[in-house]
Amino acid sequence: MVKYLNLLYWEVFRLEENEKPEQGEGLNYESLVEKQTDQLEELLDRHDMKELQRRMEELNEFDVAEFLSRIDDNRMPMVFRLLSKETAADVFANFEAPEQERIINSITDSELAGIMEELYVDDAVDIVGELPANVVKRVMRAATPQTRNLINQYLRYPENSAGSIMTAEFVDLKKYMSVKESIARIRRIGEDKETIYVCFVIAADRRLEGIVTVKDLLLSSDDTIIEDLMETNVVFASTTEDQESVSAKFADYDLMALPVVDNERRLVGIVTVDDVMDVMEQEATEDMEKLAGMLPSDKPYSRTGIVEIWKNRIPWLMFLMLSATFTSMILTSFEDMLAVQAGLVAFIPMLMGTGGNSGAQASTAVIRALSLGDIEPRDALSVVWRELRVAFLCGIALAAVNFVKMLLLDGMLLHNDAVTVPVAATVSMSIVFIVLFAKSVGSMLPILAEKLGVDPAVMANPLISTVTDAVSLLIYIYVAKLILHI
Repeated sequence: MVKYLNLLYWEVFRLEENEKPEQGEGLNYESLVEKQTDQLEELLDRHDMKELQRRMEELNEFDVAEFLSRIDDNRMPMVFRLLSKETAADVFANFEAPEQERIINSITDSELAGIMEELYVDDAVDIVGELPANVVKRVMRAATPQTRNLINQYLRYPENSAGSIMTAEFVDLKKYMSVKESIARIRRIGEDKETIYVCFVIAADRRLEGIVTVKDLLLSSDDTIIEDLMETNVVFASTTEDQESVSAKFADYDLMALPVVDNERRLVGIVTVDDVMDVMEQEATEDMEKLAGMLPSDKPYSRTGIVEIWKNRIPWLMFLMLSATFTSMILTSFEDMLAVQAGLVAFIPMLMGTGGNSGAQASTAVIRALSLGDIEPRDALSVVWRELRVAFLCGIALAAVNFVKMLLLDGMLLHNDAVTVPVAATVSMSIVFIVLFAKSVGSMLPILAEKLGVDPAVMANPLISTVTDAVSLLIYIYVAKLILHI
């Protein structure tokens, strides 16, 4: 927080008159950082390394990492070396994998060892998980045996579990300690901990007994015993619990840190809110990729190779292309009937598109509700009943507008003789049934997937569109038989 205030002070009060924002321009943090970054680049171009070092130490570590990522590869390691050991480790943790690899390849083993010792364990684990094998070997050699053992321990936890994202740097207290003793302990060990705002009360065997906040300590008298202050009804996660469940607990209970325990309820680590934000971003990206019919990737788009992108996309594209065979077979089977009323063919794309869009709306809403815990598989009947009522209203509205559109636009204005009242009625009635079917399927498939233990996002728009395309065509043909007697 001090660094943010320093930056604001520098920009608002110490900038020269001609650098101040224009009246009405507004003031925001991003613009201040951009100006500061431009000034850092000017200092670098002037080779004023002393001032450059001072300015970088004032900035937030993320902003320094962004600045270093912008300069060319030859100068980046040199500028990185200007940072103090503590700041360098924080900046290093904010780099993307390519920048981390570049720094590692340009510094000595002793410098690398210093960075590894300053990093929080969860950041070190993330780095080891993303870097190439040859770079990881050097990183592990540079780490102390204790750090190496911790990293290996974390890597043994299941991927995307609470154990894989937790950190071991937390403040632990004993219930018999006084407030004065507790605050003295926080001052003594707090500098190297990920967070000091929530402290965890453990027994001699490291079993979790409660939590206490710094606010509680500051507002209590020095001789108050921790046992009288601590909250014993503690929300916690197990080491093997899925990270998505962990992020849900943060949202449900408004947590800043969540203790992680083993099978014997011994405290082994904590998950902090900044880690959960990364998890939420990762899970949201994964769901978006599945909804779009792609295999999830653990790399950002800019760092994913062409072949890997192809591998992620081609399975669904291949499936969807081959599944279109069913639609072709239906059209071929009723080719003679459609030839009698050739005007019906023109409305097939519109009907299939309406069905796919209707199903996609329902599936997206249900998948999101399932992921948020708003609904459960046991709510299937109520969800389908709700979607059926919505589908009926949507279908009637779409059918009415389509009926008028076909008669006025297609029939009268465009002089399409094939568009008659019976044909318009056929298309419009088909819309009602297609929307009813599509929204029913769109709501049921994700719930069925959840019931079977499959990610509901797999039952996404491409799959639902494939099903509704074929069934929409069948509905259209049989409604035409009923109304037009063909």
